[in-house]
Amino acid sequence: MRSFRTSTLTLLAVILFIGQCPNLLHGHGALMKFTPAPGIVVHAKYDNGQPMSEAQITVYAPDNPARPWLVGQADPEGRFAFVPDPAIPGTWAVQARQAGHGAIIHISTDETRSDIPDPMVNTTTPQFNQTSQGITPIQKGLMAGAIVWGCVGTALFFSCRRRT
Repeated sequence: MRSFRTSTLTLLAVILFIGQCPNLLHGHGALMKFTPAPGIVVHAKYDNGQPMSEAQITVYAPDNPARPWLVGQADPEGRFAFVPDPAIPGTWAVQARQAGHGAIIHISTDETRSDIPDPMVNTTTPQFNQTSQGITPIQKGLMAGAIVWGCVGTALFFSCRRRT
């Protein structure tokens, strides 16, 4: 009976700790936007708004998407500028990578015209499509539930083994 009480208290402590983990442990994704200019200026940042300073930038041309057309490094604010070759029409791919995080943006040469608005409406707080944001509250709840379910199942498994 004493071991059951101890394991119950331990399980309760683990559940309370796991409930606080989403607040303690927060990963982040990477996002990009571009600004039409005489060339193209991309701005890479994490989904929490922090710039991807000095990230590695790779530009892929539409005619050969397997081989990098240009490789460079973003500035401390996460910006990188380049001028695409006007003789190569199509959609250019620009990739930013830093410390295991990365983002890619596809830019059509038609989008580089000055009459197209900036694709990132709100620059103070990143509100991008749902697929590129961090973990949603529903996902956090499902993960916490799965962890609790696993802990309860493990505790029950080991408590049944001792009795037999």
